[in-house]
Amino acid sequence: MALLSLQRTLSAVGHVDHHAHSILRASPSDLDGFRGLFSESPDPRQWPHVATTIMYQRAVELLAIELGCEPREEAILDRRRESGPLQYASELLRAAGAQALLLDEGYPPASEALSTAEMGTLADCPAHPVLRLETLPTNEDGGLPEHSLARVATARAAGYLALKSIVAYRGGLDLKALAPATRARLLAALEANRESGDPLPVQIHTGFGDPDLLLARADPSHLKPLFERFPETTFVLLHCYPFVREAGWLASVYPNVFFDLSLTIPHVSRPAAALSEAVELAPLSKLLYGSDAVRTPELYLLAARWWRDALAEVLGALLSERAAERGAQLILRENALALYRL
Repeated sequence: MALLSLQRTLSAVGHVDHHAHSILRASPSDLDGFRGLFSESPDPRQWPHVATTIMYQRAVELLAIELGCEPREEAILDRRRESGPLQYASELLRAAGAQALLLDEGYPPASEALSTAEMGTLADCPAHPVLRLETLPTNEDGGLPEHSLARVATARAAGYLALKSIVAYRGGLDLKALAPATRARLLAALEANRESGDPLPVQIHTGFGDPDLLLARADPSHLKPLFERFPETTFVLLHCYPFVREAGWLASVYPNVFFDLSLTIPHVSRPAAALSEAVELAPLSKLLYGSDAVRTPELYLLAARWWRDALAEVLGALLSERAAERGAQLILRENALALYRL
């Protein structure tokens, strides 16, 4: 009964999704295209296999209940088509229950996706932009010109709540092993952020992702020198799987390091197992709710439900119900409200 009680309590707690993306304007044209929205693989040959993943099968069951249709992927796709993409998206986004969204505007391409403002309208909550550093214009030699550095320095005044880097995709997280131009761009942007006098939090992709990533080089432990070089900058480690314990350790020893399990939840089949690893060492005040939902609204809802289930299961087993509820509230909203000054 304690688990059910905690689940009911957490279902009423609005969350801050501190790391997500916009959704596509266009709907998938066929069933495999729909399956591909639940995969990190861009290769259509992989998409039929998505239907056999535990995550996808659980998703179909949950979505069918939410949408009031048969628990078949075809029925869900039919429901999407009948409702229209915007109405369908709004229904799921509002059911997810976010009280604020932080959206990385670097992906999907703006020509294919809803704007940050449109996402906020559909979700019925404030939506705030995150500036991806890799979208900044560069010089012919690959460096950052003054106007790009000025954009970083004035990002907070322009309404951005965080910076974000995908340097893991540009060679990995070991700064010494990066191409000189890549390393120089990252460090120059971080210096500009620091020199602003009021640096924004910096989100960094770590762990798994698209197949052009070399996973071994995405271990957040490589970032240790960066945390020490910029002690006044808050770094937020994104995703982290399979390096969840490494991220938790970093958050337990560096005051300027936070982390999340976005992408990990909803994509892993055992969200509670990942969460258990995250809280083994890390303070609950260092873990943030995030979905990394992208391209399709279903991921927003799945993350919201499975995060809460995992929090109730893991914290409920380790703490008193009152302490578990407080810890879950920190993770779902309070930590992000403080970190991003919402």
